[in-house]
Amino acid sequence: MKYETKVLTTKYQKPDAYGALSMPVYYTSAFEFPSAKAMSDAFCGRSMAPSYSRIANPTVTYLEERVRQITGAVSVTALNTGMAAIHYALTAVSAAGLNIVASKHLFGNSVSLIRDTLGAFGVEPRFVDFTDLKAVESQIDDKTCALFFEIITNPQLFVADIKALSEIAHQKGVPLIADTTIVPFSTLHANKFGVDIEVVSSTKYISGGGTGLGGLLIDYGSFDWSQHPSPVLQARTKRVGKKLAFTARVKTELVTNLGSLMTPQAAYMETLGLDTLDIRYRRQAETTLWLAQQCLQISEIKRVNYTGLKDNPFHELSERQFGSLPGAVFTIDLESKEAAWSFIDKLQVIRRATNLFDRKSLAIHPASTIFGLFTPEQRAEMSVAETTVRLSIGLEDGEDLLADIRQALS
Repeated sequence: MKYETKVLTTKYQKPDAYGALSMPVYYTSAFEFPSAKAMSDAFCGRSMAPSYSRIANPTVTYLEERVRQITGAVSVTALNTGMAAIHYALTAVSAAGLNIVASKHLFGNSVSLIRDTLGAFGVEPRFVDFTDLKAVESQIDDKTCALFFEIITNPQLFVADIKALSEIAHQKGVPLIADTTIVPFSTLHANKFGVDIEVVSSTKYISGGGTGLGGLLIDYGSFDWSQHPSPVLQARTKRVGKKLAFTARVKTELVTNLGSLMTPQAAYMETLGLDTLDIRYRRQAETTLWLAQQCLQISEIKRVNYTGLKDNPFHELSERQFGSLPGAVFTIDLESKEAAWSFIDKLQVIRRATNLFDRKSLAIHPASTIFGLFTPEQRAEMSVAETTVRLSIGLEDGEDLLADIRQALS
């Protein structure tokens, strides 16, 4: 079945007593068992029955199963935020003495997670430009536990060659972990390009209306964990096999010990969001491309950055990987930081907010917000300019958005 049909026909784990067409919200912390044995089987993983909502909840499990069937993954874990998904993915593969080779153009909190949080536990960060394949390869050694990058960086909008990175990673025996938030899995089939582990901020396209926070950790079961330098994952392969060690560690250790499973309320809202994800994304991305093309004609705008534009340096690679609609976000550069702030302050239709891919269009000045706590030198190293405004495009009429941009520049 195609995406649209598959997402609407995923069955519940158990039939609903009332035949509800939408999965009910199981707003409960605990579940009653018919016997002591059934309780033991649930807690020890011998059955699929939920034991406690910190570990599993039927509403959350249904969201996970829908995404699993859509993507063809072996497992999906739904967590409270996109940052939690990144944290779980990198924690599952890392250990003291190992290193993570990561893009130097990551989202600000992803950088600080790797550099500061994991670094404090003895994991070495190695930041490099992922558009330079030779530079990436030169940083990998026998202690490298993962390659981690964003498929299109935020806000620089640099595009990495996913297939080439996959070939390098797998030749070196290293898993490829990708943050694919900027292009949804209804359009991008990341596993076909060789991604082993996919992380998604479901707060964005899937939620769709800024209704809640969420993150998805998707394991395609494509990596041989028996060859991984983590002794914990090597030990797991002896119990569950070389393809499921990562999932086993996430599900039976990290979810239980770190306590960041998605809430049933958020899972319900995101399950509804999946129903209309593809049609919303296509409308938003089409408007984004049209709006970026129109902004090229505005003299006050010094630069328009969107990989869907034919003169963009990443256009050919972007089209090969994501098609003609590479996400619903683009950036503009104005004359100065002061001009950027003035532009944002004058917007009337586009909202001043930090989220991405809401149904409403949003504007932000990345250098003073997302990257505001980095030094000017660090921002320059990450190619984050003071003149840049990021625009996330929603479902409003394109002509109205263009009129708002024009009046804010006048």
